[in-house]
Parts: sequence; C-alpha cells; structure tokens
Amino acid sequence: MRFVDLIEKKKQGHHLSKEEIDYWIDGFVKGDIPDYQVSALCMAICFQGMSDEEQFCLTEAMLHSGKIIDLSPIHTPICDKHSTGGVGDKTSLALAPMVAACGLCVAKMSGRGLGHTGGTLDKLESIHGFQINKSEDDFMRQVQDIGLAIVSQSDTLVPADRLLYALRDVSATVDSIPLIASSIMSKKLAMGADTILLDVKYGNGAFMNTSEKARKLAQAMLDIAKRFHKKACAMITNMNQPLGNAVGNALEVKEAIETLQGKGSKDFTQLCLEAGSLLLTKTHLSQDREDGIHKLKQVIENGKALEKFLAMVAYQGGDVLQITDPNRLPKANMQIELLSTKNGFVQDVCAHTIGVSAMKLGAGRSQKHDHIQHETGIVLKKKQGDFVQKGEALAVIHTNQALEEQIRNELFNAFTIGDAMPQIQPLIEEVML
Repeated sequence: MRFVDLIEKKKQGHHLSKEEIDYWIDGFVKGDIPDYQVSALCMAICFQGMSDEEQFCLTEAMLHSGKIIDLSPIHTPICDKHSTGGVGDKTSLALAPMVAACGLCVAKMSGRGLGHTGGTLDKLESIHGFQINKSEDDFMRQVQDIGLAIVSQSDTLVPADRLLYALRDVSATVDSIPLIASSIMSKKLAMGADTILLDVKYGNGAFMNTSEKARKLAQAMLDIAKRFHKKACAMITNMNQPLGNAVGNALEVKEAIETLQGKGSKDFTQLCLEAGSLLLTKTHLSQDREDGIHKLKQVIENGKALEKFLAMVAYQGGDVLQITDPNRLPKANMQIELLSTKNGFVQDVCAHTIGVSAMKLGAGRSQKHDHIQHETGIVLKKKQGDFVQKGEALAVIHTNQALEEQIRNELFNAFTIGDAMPQIQPLIEEVML
C-alpha cells in the first residue's frame, strides 16, 4: 500500500477503507509516514469530507493507537464532558462537583487553552499546588474514592490524536468536522466513561461560527458514540458573548466557587443546571429535567457540591484554603475599570474580542509555549440586555502592568450600546439526545 495513493483517492472524493485508515494512523504514529503526506491527506479531507463509516474507522484507529482506561471496576455510573471551547467557559469546574455530589462519578481528561479560548487545566493550575498529571492507578483510585477527577491527557492515551492535532494546527486543517469529531471522541472513548456530554458552542467566540455547523459537529460525535455503544447527548450553546462574568484563570475559578455556593451569574448557573440535569437523567439518577435540576440545586444549597470540589483539590495537591477563601487566589497588580461613555442598553458583548484581549493581558497563549499569568483577565459588569449609565463600569480589567491603549480601545469596541432593549439570544439553542 502506498500512502500517496490514499491522498489521491481522497482528493478525488472517494472513501477510504478501514484497512487504509488503519495503515495511515499506524504508520503515522510509528513515524513511517512523513508529516507532509499526512498534511496533504488532511487537506483533502477538509475539502472532500468523510463518510460516517470513515469517521468511525478513523476514531477507532486513533482510539487503539494507545491505552484505553478500564473503569469497569467502578460500579457507579461514570460520565465525561467535553466543551468545544469558548470564552469564560469554566463549566467543568462547577458542573463536575455538582453531578458528583448527586452520586455520578466524573472521570475527565481536560486540555489547555490556546488563543482566545481558555483551558480547564490552566484554570485549575491557578490553584497553588494543584497536580494535573496522574498515573492511571492514581486516577482510578481518586475516581473510586471521591467520584471526581480532572486530569491532563497522558502520553499513552490516544498518541495519534496528539500527533495529528499538532500537525493540523500548523497546516490549516483544524476546521474539518470529521477530523474534529474523531479527535474529540477518540479521547472521550479512551477515558472509559459510560456517558458523555458534549457542549458544542457556536458564535464569534467559538470555533464553529454558526449553529448549523455546531449541530453538524454534534451529530457526527453522537453518531460515533452510538457506534461504540456509549450513551451521549449534546447541547448547542451560544458563544457570541462570554459565558458568565469572569474571563481569566483565577478569576474563573473564583466564579466557579461562587456558583457552587449559589451565588454565580445567571447564565453560567443556568448552563450548569441544564447540563447537569441532562447527565443525571441520561444515567437514570433523576427522573426528568425538573427532578435533575432540583437535585443539583439541593447539593448547592446543602454545601455538598462545594465539598466535592474541595475534595478534588485536596486529592490533587491543591491549596484548599484558596477555595474556602477565594481572596487567597492569585491577584493581579492592578484592577482598572472600563467606563461607559454613554447611557444605553448593551446590545452585544463580543466574546472573541474579550477573549483576545484577555489573552493579550497574559491570561492565555498565542503560542503553545507562552507563559500564563493566572491572575490576569477581565470581569464583565454588564452583559447583553443590561442598562448602563455614562461613567458606569462595563468591565474590570485585571492586569499586572499599565493598560495599553490598544487593548483599552479593543475592549470598548467589544461592547455595543444602543437606545433600545435588544432581543436576548438564548444560551442553549438545542439539546440533542
């Protein structure tokens, strides 16, 4: 078999067989197939797409390129959750402890942020001492003991995805639905959870810019889960404005803690409750949506959700005093208010601009090797539909150095203010089961 023939076959719009896909992934991981040929095939896939069968075979080949965690010794429903990335998306930090407090085990492998989207691991590492690297045995023990673990991807899990994603990132082949779906699902399946929740975001702050593309990606992942006999559900959610109020690592940890205390922002709390209810219902720990939301509100009110978060932080070496007293979390040298220059209703808060500005302040990376300043970021004081008066704060900028005029202007431009109350866009557009 010659790899150049696979490139030509896909370039012409034909389907690759299971044997051809296995040859591709196995040869690439072993180093027998050069990067430039794999890049060419990925580009052909971007233009020609893949059939459902090809997507399944690619996911399967990537999944079996490394180890698969066996969680069968744990005799409790086990779930995993994945978000396609957004601005201010700290959902895992609050959602995972909430559902764990309701009796559902959460075994989650998370990633880092790049560009304008934040990463769960970066947020957790703003907690002093928090360890994201766990051996498989330690990971299993933690899930068994406290029902909750959020860790980084190990080198032995889905090495094909790690190699392929690095190549796609530098060859302009990231935005292919078959490649995205296979990448995400191979990692989710490798973790061994019974039930998977997919939060697929769309809008200017997400990788999918329209709800139609988000829906197509969600359906591709649900189809893959079904082929692997896994329970899965998806939420199509709006990322045209940041989720919650905080954008930046330590700031988002603080907002997650507030949410676990019942004091979180309305939109972020809504997403956590709806997502948590979906998981509880899918795993038969609640009767329906209303029952699930009731159970989640109960564990917030009685403090059990926050206790789960504390238990995870303690188990992974983090400073629990920073959780019981969030004022101990890293703080930036300066907090600068961004003041409105006129009266009116906030029509729009551009998530992409906010995310890029936070990155420039040090809260994110433009390159993978960039150093994160965990304390920096932006806290929104006004969001879509809010009325603001001239001189009132639109946001508070947390920075370690004097604010550049360019960043200030970009942040001003992120807020659109008008005379009329805008039509509020729904946060959750659709639930796909």
